[in-house]
Amino acid sequence: MGNVSTVPKESPLRRVLGSFLVPYIIMLVVEGMPLLYLELAVGQRMRQGSIGAWRTVSPYLSGVGVASVVVSFFLCMYYNVVNAWAFWYLFHSFQDPLPWSVCPLNGNRTGYIEECEKASSTQYFWYRKTLNISPSIQESGAVQWEPALCLILAWLVVYLCILRGTESTGRVVYFTALLPYCVLIIYLVRGLTLHGATNGLAYMFTPKMEQLANPKAWINAATQIFFSLGLGFGSLIAFASYNEPSNNCQKHAIIVSIINSSTSIFASIVTFSIYGFKATFNYESCLNKVILLLTNSFDLEDGFLTANNLEQVKDYLASAYPSKYSEVFPQIKNCSLETELETAVQGTGLAFIVYTEAIKNMEVSQLWSVLYFFMLLLLGIGSMLGNTAAILTPLTDSKVISSYLPKEAISGLVCLANCAIGMLFTMEAGSYWFDIFNDYAATLSLLLIVLAETVAVCYLYGLSRFESDLKAMTGRALNWYWKAMWGGVSPLLIISLFIFYLSDYISTGTLRYQAWDAAQGQLVTKDYPPHALAVIGLLVAASTMCIPLGALGTLITRRLKRGDTAPVA
Repeated sequence: MGNVSTVPKESPLRRVLGSFLVPYIIMLVVEGMPLLYLELAVGQRMRQGSIGAWRTVSPYLSGVGVASVVVSFFLCMYYNVVNAWAFWYLFHSFQDPLPWSVCPLNGNRTGYIEECEKASSTQYFWYRKTLNISPSIQESGAVQWEPALCLILAWLVVYLCILRGTESTGRVVYFTALLPYCVLIIYLVRGLTLHGATNGLAYMFTPKMEQLANPKAWINAATQIFFSLGLGFGSLIAFASYNEPSNNCQKHAIIVSIINSSTSIFASIVTFSIYGFKATFNYESCLNKVILLLTNSFDLEDGFLTANNLEQVKDYLASAYPSKYSEVFPQIKNCSLETELETAVQGTGLAFIVYTEAIKNMEVSQLWSVLYFFMLLLLGIGSMLGNTAAILTPLTDSKVISSYLPKEAISGLVCLANCAIGMLFTMEAGSYWFDIFNDYAATLSLLLIVLAETVAVCYLYGLSRFESDLKAMTGRALNWYWKAMWGGVSPLLIISLFIFYLSDYISTGTLRYQAWDAAQGQLVTKDYPPHALAVIGLLVAASTMCIPLGALGTLITRRLKRGDTAPVA
């Protein structure tokens, strides 16, 4: 039922333990679980999609539902591109060797392509073969037809799953939710047997307590909770509207929250065992290159120089042969396992770079690649079903639209519109626009939407009235925990996060992005141009402004109606 995001804000699979565990659990208890119950209860009580449900609570709140639909529409516009990339990699996973395992030869076939040599084979395949990325967001380039075809295929799969409307997606959701567990278990067994897996797990479980004083850690935890549970998107309200009125949604909220968080931790254990293998492999490869360089440069005996005595020997060579060592020194890389582990949890292309780099070094790499991208595809499709349900339910609930168009046509038009707009992300600069949508289309908007929902239920509709409705539906009284969270703790926490969020962006100054520099074979930081900043502003305003505009529209409409019915003197 949750919106399992594979491209959360920092990385597809976030770090949820160590220093992240404390804020994650706190956010789950005081924010995630109560707000999940709130949205399920609203949907089950009002028996409508997000727009109709909040209009029933109060006519002035229709903008809250519209804002949820707008956010879900934005998410659908760009999120299915992840599934297109997953299809692309899945199709290439059947090749032997894997196409991202080695750098391609240059035109003269005398060596490897320079860009690939400066970066890595996995980075080259991602940035050049998959994205064919432009050097900046200003250079849009042309639509890449192969990713575009994969995007069309991804939308076709989504359309077939929702063909009969929201009710028909249930069995598909079960499949897309349960099968990844089987793949994760297989990967867990394989990951724990890999050389260096313990390094990744040790890094994952090692807390960095200084991070607890950093507001970003709490914002990241809250954002992860919002996205993983699907809060504020309207999909929970849409699905809950099909529940029986007597359904125990409180129990479901607790169970879903616990399963969701447990899955995140379980997936992180799998992920960090793979990261540990990848980081250890790169670290040992770096050491071997340094050892080989020093052995050849100083005519050392084979086997004399090892990883254990490397630093001591380097110090000796630097003091005994200073001139010769200074010539070799620029070629000596600084090998650090900690650095390798740090890079394993950063970057927007993490799912398609770090994981593929680890997979290419495994035995029977094609099998592990197919399993991984098939799992990623299932998770992505499951998320898309929830997102599209949040859009389709209010549309099919509308008597004006449903009287003219059947469910199949409404679903088809929604998919077609999103697919057409999504072609923007298959252009050469599409990855930069993807990052803009991923960073700004939902985060701030979700905070305001959920805050408005909580205030609406507790202070406009009335907490005591809502408690009576729940007792009439389920026969169970609302205990003190839910009242305290809804009435005070959760709203205050969201306001605090909102202030932290704004202050963080204000303190950073000009918004920047990471652009790919082919000449250097690495990412470089650039400032967003004015038109990109304008789009960011529109993305935030398009959803958040629906709330006050919806209330203002209702107020004006009611006053006009009163004017029409006023007696003539």
